[in-house]
Amino acid sequence: MRDESMQFFERLVEAAGPSGDERRAARVWRDYTAGFAETRSDALGSSTAAVNAEGTPRVAVFGHVDEIGLVVNHIDDQGYVWFGNIGGWDPEVLVGQRVRILHGDGTVAGVIGKKSRHHQDAEEREKASRLRDLWIDVGAAGADQAREVVSVGDLAVLEQPLVRLAGGRLATRAADNRCGAWVAAEAVRLYAEDAGGASLTGVATVGEETSFLGAYTSGYSVAPDVAIAVDVTNATDYPSTSKERYGHVSLGKGATILRGASSHPAVFEGLVAAAEAEDIPYQIEPAGGETATDLDAVRATRAGVPGAVVSIPLRHMHSPNEVLDPSDMEACAALVAAFARRLSAPPTAD
Repeated sequence: MRDESMQFFERLVEAAGPSGDERRAARVWRDYTAGFAETRSDALGSSTAAVNAEGTPRVAVFGHVDEIGLVVNHIDDQGYVWFGNIGGWDPEVLVGQRVRILHGDGTVAGVIGKKSRHHQDAEEREKASRLRDLWIDVGAAGADQAREVVSVGDLAVLEQPLVRLAGGRLATRAADNRCGAWVAAEAVRLYAEDAGGASLTGVATVGEETSFLGAYTSGYSVAPDVAIAVDVTNATDYPSTSKERYGHVSLGKGATILRGASSHPAVFEGLVAAAEAEDIPYQIEPAGGETATDLDAVRATRAGVPGAVVSIPLRHMHSPNEVLDPSDMEACAALVAAFARRLSAPPTAD
């Protein structure tokens, strides 16, 4: 991956952006795309970057820029901070993690605690952790000190920096879905270097982890003729998962193209044709129902939008150490740009 593109990804994952307050990550995305596209933001926080805006057909690539997080519910008399979740956390993952609480224009560090194992009886040690039994310790000596730095309703993310693993792979929080937001930007950059007749708009949506809010509103305002949602998907190349149930999805084998009940056949076929024509590595993921991505919202806007999902394989999803292969991200960006470049007319159901 070229240095500038990797630096962009590093800035994206460093910027906190829980659903509900994606401003920091969105600014990073717009600052980058402003160098090669017409970039805007809307009142809710979603961002767009368009190339060849007057071209036809209109293609849009959606990648949500929010991440799962936490929300402060209560500060008790001892200064401990009690919280709820934003998105789908496994409470076992949260125990002992460091957090970054977004407070005003700054951030506050904290640590998620639970009853010490040394103070648990045998029965308690056998039970799974529950969210309601966890709290955040910000180091405060009491309620007054805690309330000086934290307020009810503050949002938070886990504090885990990006690290490099063997073979060039990465581990980081917020890969879901800064990977997709990165692809939405990079696909537009690649298309700007060699545009076809179509317009291509990258969209960094807000609120996917809680409501698909940005996909509904941006899908309506951008009004694409065809939509590609880019998200992460669960790799199945690790122990104990069933390939019979979930298919074969591996890190390092390229873009994952969803095929099944929610993927428009003509769009799927166009993506495969583009991948094969330009020697872009890809793999197929089966889907028997909704995609659980922005596509579910976008395709239901206006009179309906044909679309498909292109994904980056990910291990350990919804954890602070999601593992990915940057080559898969590059393949996704190249695939979206190639698809847009080859498209001469909107897909039909015929």
